[in-house]
Amino acid sequence: MARQNYLFTSESVSEGHPDKVCDRISDEIVDMIYREARKQGEEALWKVRVACETLTTTNRVVIAGEVRVPDAFLKKDKAGNIVTDKAGEPVIAPGRFRSAARRAIRDIGYDQDGFHWKSCKIDVLLHAQSAHIAQGVDSAADAQGAEGAGDQGIMFGYACRETPELMPAPIYYSHKILELLADARKGGEGEAARLGPDAKSQVTVRYRDGKPAEVTSIVLSTQHLDESWDSQKVRSVVEPYIREALGDLPIADDCNWYINPTGKFVIGGPDGDAGLTGRKIIVDTYGGASPHGGGAFSGKDTTKVDRSAAYVARYLAKNVVAAKLADRCTIQLSYAIGVAQPLSVYVDTHGTGAVPDAAIEDAIRAVIDLSPSGIRKHLKLNRPIYAKTAAYGHFGRKPGRDGSFSWEKVDLVKALKQAVKQAA
Repeated sequence: MARQNYLFTSESVSEGHPDKVCDRISDEIVDMIYREARKQGEEALWKVRVACETLTTTNRVVIAGEVRVPDAFLKKDKAGNIVTDKAGEPVIAPGRFRSAARRAIRDIGYDQDGFHWKSCKIDVLLHAQSAHIAQGVDSAADAQGAEGAGDQGIMFGYACRETPELMPAPIYYSHKILELLADARKGGEGEAARLGPDAKSQVTVRYRDGKPAEVTSIVLSTQHLDESWDSQKVRSVVEPYIREALGDLPIADDCNWYINPTGKFVIGGPDGDAGLTGRKIIVDTYGGASPHGGGAFSGKDTTKVDRSAAYVARYLAKNVVAAKLADRCTIQLSYAIGVAQPLSVYVDTHGTGAVPDAAIEDAIRAVIDLSPSGIRKHLKLNRPIYAKTAAYGHFGRKPGRDGSFSWEKVDLVKALKQAVKQAA
């Protein structure tokens, strides 16, 4: 039987954290390519391939990776012909990618001497997708009638009843704190406008009888632009937002508060520490409350099952819990490169299931096509919706009118219930 009384901690990082700056730039590029492909019609959307990695440091951004993009992103000579390299591959024109990066950096709020959206140097080292990787997806599509997975790997989805969004409480509240602070900073709200973009939060929750009961420690380190501020001053500015974020979850009388525990935090962002795409995979998912397959999300198109299968695994786990088939659910999917259907579907309801876990596994396969193309169609993933996923978690978010966070919908409840009933 699972433990009922314990402490559990999760952390989050803000959109201005160096790694999150990189995630944002990489996902802005994914969106830009999807947006351009959409102008050319449905077929072009299905051909998009992006594997974009970003590195940031003091006044420097490096964008690298492999892409298959519409002609609008390719370098052309004076006669309008596409320029190719020595291998005969088209050359990527860097201008629009640099512009996308600058817009992202400006929106995050970096206009500091050590990292400024207007003056930082941006190198674009994108090139055409490897033909050997492409064939794993494209050739499989020809042979099987459904595109193959873009890589091998395992992906996990998770849901529980700890919050209205069916997310674990520690990561949910860690995100919420930073979101409120970012909104206040960008909105010019009082002294919060003097906070900087770079921040980290951490929340420890005490569980009683398996349910979140109170917060026992709060850690927040946030950049501030006023060099005269000390830890006590920062706490006076951020504490109201922390209490608002925690809402009805009580703060223990003996809660430990660690606000800017090292003192001043003026030099932040990529000027203070280098950033890389994909280094915050636990922040992006469930804060350690669930297993993780190891693959990052940002900078990847949705033929990459690291992204699309993780999204559908969350979608399925959330719908299982919403359907009251379990109070807690972990789902694992596994794939092989070039193979359309998952090699395995595993469900663990942690002893909370209303029906056997194997029955839920069968129901899942009955109600949804788990090939990459099936996932993309069902969740409508061929859209420019990914920049907003780059900070404050890919899960536990509200589905948007633009189709973003479609994997957070609970529109599969009825189908799952019927499938389980028919199999009984």
